[in-house]
Amino acid sequence: MRILIVTQYFWPEEFLINEVALGLLGRNHEVEVLTGLPNYPSGKFFQGYSHCGPYRENYHGISVWRTLLLPRGNSSGWRLAINYLSFALFACFRGIFSLNRSFDAILVFEVSPVTVGIPARFLKYLSKAKLFFWVQDLWPDTLSAVGSIRSEFVLKWVGKLTSWIYRGCDRILIQSEAFRDSVIKCGIKKDKVLYFPNFAEDIYQPIRLQEEAPESGLIPSGFCVMFAGNIGISQDFNTILDAAKLTSINPKIQWVIIGDGRDRPWVEKEVIRRSLSNFHLLGRYPKEKMPIFFSLADVMLVSLKHERIFSMTIPSKVQAYLACGKPIVASLDGEGARIIQEAKAGLTVPAESAQALAEAVLFLSELDQKYLQEMGRNALNYYKTHFSISYFLNEFERLINN
Repeated sequence: MRILIVTQYFWPEEFLINEVALGLLGRNHEVEVLTGLPNYPSGKFFQGYSHCGPYRENYHGISVWRTLLLPRGNSSGWRLAINYLSFALFACFRGIFSLNRSFDAILVFEVSPVTVGIPARFLKYLSKAKLFFWVQDLWPDTLSAVGSIRSEFVLKWVGKLTSWIYRGCDRILIQSEAFRDSVIKCGIKKDKVLYFPNFAEDIYQPIRLQEEAPESGLIPSGFCVMFAGNIGISQDFNTILDAAKLTSINPKIQWVIIGDGRDRPWVEKEVIRRSLSNFHLLGRYPKEKMPIFFSLADVMLVSLKHERIFSMTIPSKVQAYLACGKPIVASLDGEGARIIQEAKAGLTVPAESAQALAEAVLFLSELDQKYLQEMGRNALNYYKTHFSISYFLNEFERLINN
């Protein structure tokens, strides 16, 4: 099969779709990717990339077609809008003038923005290929939840655009069962909406840390609560900071943040203002280093704001934490919390409750290690049963062959 993947984000940006592309290639499909110039999450083009390209690359045997776009910059509203629309526009032109359009299937990886579906629908029309839309973020719900757009008029038209994109697809794939009703309300038939959960890349697995590992020297001694990922509005760092302050009554508890993002400068200032000596921002590290850092943590932290849309999603870090066999403390509602509870992999508290999060961390810090290890084993067993790339690839192949 000839498969085109349409995604605004791709290698060297670190997204799940990289693993999907390699997995499809490994099953002897001919895979091509239409994507943008890498600039996430810094907002600047990665080293070696500019408006001059490169616009054609090879990734382990996968043909990568890049298109012009305006980088995200500081992720302000207008700059993000231009970033999203510039990719959609130039990707359409790329489809006309560059791509060989004899594809059997088109797979769209839709983390924000939903506008990635515009060139995908255009290419479906040109190629007559089956179009599969893998929904990671619900629009316009996500825009409203993070405050990116407050205008009811704009949100209404984004909703109309989303419905138009969905209706042009052969199947809508959802990463969370809680997405189903929202997609159906866009006028999509129930049998076109299929559950395709995320998984963790193969690098995420339990490891035995070598004594000389340099990462060991970066982690303060004590009981380590580790967060790994984007530092943004959605992750509700105000609650995390408040909880860290409350747990300072126990000097052994240390909060360690691995990652970067739009809100990092604000978090750095707050750490100083609140005199949080137990809060450590280590910055961004390559994805390949994450299992090493995870192995140094006592519990892993996941958090989201108290918003309806966030209660419907499953943060991708949940699968990564489970795959590495780590106990989890979660400050979130809905689907993500349900999975952690069902797995018996840790403790969950309501989103935006700093007091509850602090109490959960204090409780975990006093537990005997054997109970934390049991949570870790439960996490890994649940992951192996419910999430895997093999499941995704098997189901996707079944769809494109029907």
